[in-house]
Amino acid sequence: NVKIATIADLIKYRRRTEKLIKKMAVAKMPTRYGDFVAHAYLSEVDNNEYVAFVMGDISDAEPTLCRIHSSCVTGDLFESLRCDCGDQLHLALEKIASENRGVLLYIEQEGRGIGLVNKMRAYELQDAGADTVEANLMLGMKADLRDYGIGAQILSDLGVRKIRYMTNNPAKLAGLDGYNLEITETVPMRTPTNPHNARYMATKRDKMGHLL
Repeated sequence: NVKIATIADLIKYRRRTEKLIKKMAVAKMPTRYGDFVAHAYLSEVDNNEYVAFVMGDISDAEPTLCRIHSSCVTGDLFESLRCDCGDQLHLALEKIASENRGVLLYIEQEGRGIGLVNKMRAYELQDAGADTVEANLMLGMKADLRDYGIGAQILSDLGVRKIRYMTNNPAKLAGLDGYNLEITETVPMRTPTNPHNARYMATKRDKMGHLL
């Protein structure tokens, strides 16, 4: 009857109970969508880097339009048609700019946390017939390894308390539970599909519960 905890359990506990981030820099960031202020953070447990792009005054008590966006080199930088990541990134920036107020937090969690090389290996398996979930499992990975605990701490450090959360993924909502952040609204991120990502989108809907 001995209780058992995993290292992952301990990590989750520390992320909920300790401040594990350090702000390193604040800089102006003009973009095609308007002027943001970039807040750069380091995690003190894994040395990962995070950048929050803030527009307008978010220090008041009004709910803040927010998105936590996991990095996607292929979609964000090279505009790959295999996913909807780049489309969601730009849609989030457009929505923030339209209200002149909000936060986009960019996190290095490539390929749902499996890394860029493993994402290419997963693509290879998908080319042979697997879907995105099956490919991750075939590589010995979970379907989604992402964690939003550090991201939640950063939002809190920025002064955000109430969130209008831009996401289609219910797991992200659960990932912010316990960090004194109140989600007042879920803002859907509807982007067009194409022949190259239609199966990917269907898998997110049918196997991962995304609200598409």
